[in-house]
Parts: sequence; structure tokens; C-alpha cells
Amino acid sequence: MDEPDAVRGPGTPEAGDRAGAGRDAEREFAEHRGLLHAVAYRVLGSVTEAEDVVQDAWLRWSRVDVATVADTEGYLVRVATRLAIDRLRSARVRRESYVGPWLPEPMITSPDVAENAVLAESVSTAMLLVLEALSPMERAVFVLSEVFGYSHAETARFVGRGDVAVRQIAHRARKAVEAGRRRYDADQATRRRVTERFLAACDGGDLNALMEVLAPDVTMTSDGGGLTGAPRKVIRTREHVARAVAVLSRRRPYGSHSRVLQVNGGPGIVVHAGRTPLLAITLHLRDGMVAAVHVVSNPEKLTGVAP
Repeated sequence: MDEPDAVRGPGTPEAGDRAGAGRDAEREFAEHRGLLHAVAYRVLGSVTEAEDVVQDAWLRWSRVDVATVADTEGYLVRVATRLAIDRLRSARVRRESYVGPWLPEPMITSPDVAENAVLAESVSTAMLLVLEALSPMERAVFVLSEVFGYSHAETARFVGRGDVAVRQIAHRARKAVEAGRRRYDADQATRRRVTERFLAACDGGDLNALMEVLAPDVTMTSDGGGLTGAPRKVIRTREHVARAVAVLSRRRPYGSHSRVLQVNGGPGIVVHAGRTPLLAITLHLRDGMVAAVHVVSNPEKLTGVAP
């Protein structure tokens, strides 16, 4: 599923700002669907749960007299944000028993997202992992204010807290994100070139070529959810990661094919068998070398990269 292009911030004229007479509730919701999904995905790190949030928001919207809603965007973002916070609280409990490392669900994103550095970083698997360290409320406030540019007053209305409290939450969240954030190369051309070299080395079974693109301290994190043969511990160092990737390549089913696609705001690799996605790989570069490899093979988490 493509990350919707309709990623908008506050102040955009919307259908919901017009007079109530003659308004089409379904059309108005459709105009904001992309924004709601974008917010929910960044709060949850899950494509399927973000889709559930959007569906639940629609069910609530469909029961509202739209003529009484002066600000459609504000109303829908508030509903979606609170639904996402509630879902994240439940998800935290489930993740405590998750088998092996947990990674965000990968998602095909549009070129427009990659062209915006803030949006591209906010949807990257590396940043979504950093956001995992925040409380659900901190994460929602950070996403709304830092990614989508809503004011503290608007964010306060969305999350149901006072302005002063939201300012404090936003400060804590920014501080935590800065402490946990690792700086990776943002240049899209470099990232694509290295990703293509990585894939060529995998397809050719060239261990030496693979090691040439890996940083000495590279790490590889695999998320199979206990449903695949993915390693259940983080693999470290160039030699160990290269061997693990080589083994992963050799285990690909006969007839499967791999492509470089836009995944989570940058070039990534998706392997399919027919129309079924088998795994998604995102690479994070430092000084032109692969510093981190994220591999998702849990079939329940690959709906966002299905064709």
C-alpha cells in the first residue's frame, strides 16, 4: 500500500470548513483519509492497525451530523489520534510476548514522501523504532507537532490535554528522540546506489561484494515473529551479517523475485513469490556504508508491501 500523498498540515482549506448545507460526509472523509492513515501509521508503526484506525474513524464520522462540524480536519485527526493512542497501549502489552525482535511493518511509500526529508525520516523504520521508546501520549504529540506541524494548542485539542501539559510532553518527546536518534545518510541517490549493490551481491552470491558495502560495525535485525526462520537475536559485525544475508539469499524459494522499491521513505528491497511478499529489507547508511539492516519476514506484517 502506498503511503497516501495527502499528508497535510494545519491551515489547509478543507471541505469541512464550508457551510454545512449540502455537504457530502463520504467525500469529505475521503479527502482526509490519507492524512488520517499517515498520522495513525506513525503513531502505531503498523499498516494493518493504521487501516483499522481509519476504518473506526469512518464509522464514527458516518454517525455524525456533518452540518454541526465546523472543522472536518480537526475533528477527524482528533478521533484518529485518540483511537491510535488506545490501540498503541494495547499493542505494547502484546509486544511484550512477541517472539524475537519487533520491527515496524514495512510499507511502500510514494516518491513525494522521499522528496520531503522530514516526512521520509518520520516514516523510516529507524525513526519508528526510536519512537517505540516514547509513551503512547508522547509519541502522538511528537508526530502531530514535529511531523505534521500542528501547533501545541491544536495538538492539545487532539489528545485531550491542556496546552501547558502538551508543551511539556512535546519537550520530553523531542529530548528522548534526539537522545535515541542515529544519524543516517539521507541522500536518496546514494541510498539507491548502495541498495542496488547490496541486492546485486545477494543475487550473485558474492560474499566479498556484499562485505564491501557493509560498515565494520553493521547490525542486522530480523523480524519473523516466530513464524519464519528469522534469527531471534540482533547479528553484529560485517562478517557475521554478510554470512547471515548470504544464507538468507540462498533460502529464497525457487521462482521468487526481488526488486528495489520505495519502502518507508527510501529505497528498500522487497522479495515476492508470485504476488505474495516474502520479506522486506531496509538499509540504513552511514558515510555511504550500510550501518543497519532491517529484515521483516513475518507474513502477517507484509500487507503494506503487497502488490
